Formats: sequence, C-alpha cells, structure tokens
Amino acid sequence: MITCFIRYHIDPTKKDQFTQYAKNWGEAIPRCGADLVGYFAPHEGSTTLAYGVYHLESLAAYEEYKSKLADDPLGKENYEFAQKEKFLLREDRTFLKLASAPHGELILS
Repeated sequence: MITCFIRYHIDPTKKDQFTQYAKNWGEAIPRCGADLVGYFAPHEGSTTLAYGVYHLESLAAYEEYKSKLADDPLGKENYEFAQKEKFLLREDRTFLKLASAPHGELILS
C-alpha cells in the first residue's frame, strides 16, 4: 500500500473554488480506484496550503487510476475548472509507504 500526499499552494482569495474542486475529487477519485482519505483546506495558520490524501495498492495501480481519472467526465471537468479559475498556484505529489502505525506497531510489507 502506498499513500499519495498532494500539497497544494492555493490562491488564498479563492478558497471557495478549492473547496468545490476538493468536493468534486471526493466523488471522482474513489470511482476511479483510489481510496480517498480526504481533501484538507486552510483553516488556521497558513492560508495558502491545502492537501489531498489517498491510498493505492502500488505505483502500477496509480498509473491505472491516473488513466481512469483522465477519462472520467467529472475528472475532466475538474481539471478544466482548475485551469479556468487559476486557484492552484503549485501542486506537489509525494508517495509514501507506512512505516509505523499508532503505538509503534511496525507495518511489514
């Protein structure tokens, strides 16, 4: 299992647009094969950082998921929405594997 963490730098004056974008992914991402943990918008502290987090079985599963998402009607619409509204200033993806669960339980792969 891998987890994708997406760090977004957003325009702080367009938080509502980011929230709509996140809600759309909340529908499209699970439909296309990823286990969505959630999208997180600024609340306290930084007004420009937001996150998306989801799990996949492997990087191969990620490639299949990306293909499905690119063909998904809501996925396409959401990409276009972000391009049009320009609320995403930067987007970084990091893929991590769980090294330890709560209380120090080691997860063996």
